[in-house]
Amino acid sequence: MNRSARSSIPHPGTQIQDEAPLDTAKPSRRGRRRRMSLFGKIGLALVGFWLLMAVFGPMLAPYKEGALASPFSFASYSAAHPFGTDYLGRDMLSRILIGARYTVGLALGAAVLASGIGTCLGLVAAVSARWVDEAMSRFFDALISIPSKVLALVAIAAFGSSIPMLTIIAAVAYIPGAFRISRSLAVNLMTLEYVLVARARGERLFYIARVEVLPNMIHPVLADFGLRFVFIVLLLSGLSFLGLGVQPPNADWGSLVRENIGGLSQAAPAVLMPSIAIATLTVGMNLLIDSLRRHAGFGQGGSK
Repeated sequence: MNRSARSSIPHPGTQIQDEAPLDTAKPSRRGRRRRMSLFGKIGLALVGFWLLMAVFGPMLAPYKEGALASPFSFASYSAAHPFGTDYLGRDMLSRILIGARYTVGLALGAAVLASGIGTCLGLVAAVSARWVDEAMSRFFDALISIPSKVLALVAIAAFGSSIPMLTIIAAVAYIPGAFRISRSLAVNLMTLEYVLVARARGERLFYIARVEVLPNMIHPVLADFGLRFVFIVLLLSGLSFLGLGVQPPNADWGSLVRENIGGLSQAAPAVLMPSIAIATLTVGMNLLIDSLRRHAGFGQGGSK
C-alpha cells in the first residue's frame, strides 16, 4: 500500500506529461483554416481585378468613350483592337474597361445598401418585442414574394431608368433576402448564454445587438453580401439587355451585349467579350464566397 501511495505522488522536479498534448491539435487546425484554397485564390484574383478595373479602367482604356476607332464594324481580334470592334467600329476593350464602373460600381453600391439595411432591420427584429418581429417579418415575406425582375420592371416603368434609380431598385429588391438571413442568425444567437447574461446585467438592446450579436454573425453576413452582389450583377445586366438598364451614351456590360447582338451570326468578339466579363466576375465571386465559407469555418458554433 505504501508503494502504491508513493507512485501516485509525483517526485519533486518531475514534470507531468499528460497535460502537454492537450492543445497540440488546435494550431494545426487553425493553420489549415487560414490557408485559402486554390479556387479561392482564383476567385479573389478575378474579383480584385474587376474591382481595380472599375476604378482605373477608364484611365487605362486605349480609346476615349464613344470614339470611332476603326472603319470596320464587328472586326475580329487584332493588335490594334484585342477584343475587336462593335457595330459602330468602336474599340471593345475600351468599352468593357469603361463599362466596368457601371456594372461593378452599381452592383457594389446596391449590394452594400441591401445587405446593410437588411442586416440592421434583421437585428432590430431579433432584439425587439414579438409584435415588432412579427410585423417586420410579415412585411418582408410579402415583399420577397414579388420576383426581383418584375419589381424592377414595374419600378422602372413608374420612375424611369437612371443610375441612382437602378441602384435603389436593385437594393430594394434584395433587402428582404438580407433581412431574413440576418434575422435568422440573430434569433439563434439571442438564445445563447452570453446574450442571456448581457440581458440579465440590464444591458440595452442596442448594446446587445451591436456588441454581443453582430460580431458573431459577421462572417455569414459577408458571405450573403457576396451572393447579393452576384444576384444584382445579373439583375442589372438583364435589365440592360432588355434596354431598361444603363442608358446611352453610357453602357454597362449588359448593354454591350444587347448593342452587338447583330454580330452573333458572325461570331464577333463584340458579343463574346462582355459575356465573358460578366461570367468571370460572377464565377470569381462565387469561388471566393465558397472559399471564405470554409476558411471561416461557418456552422461550428456561435462564437465565430
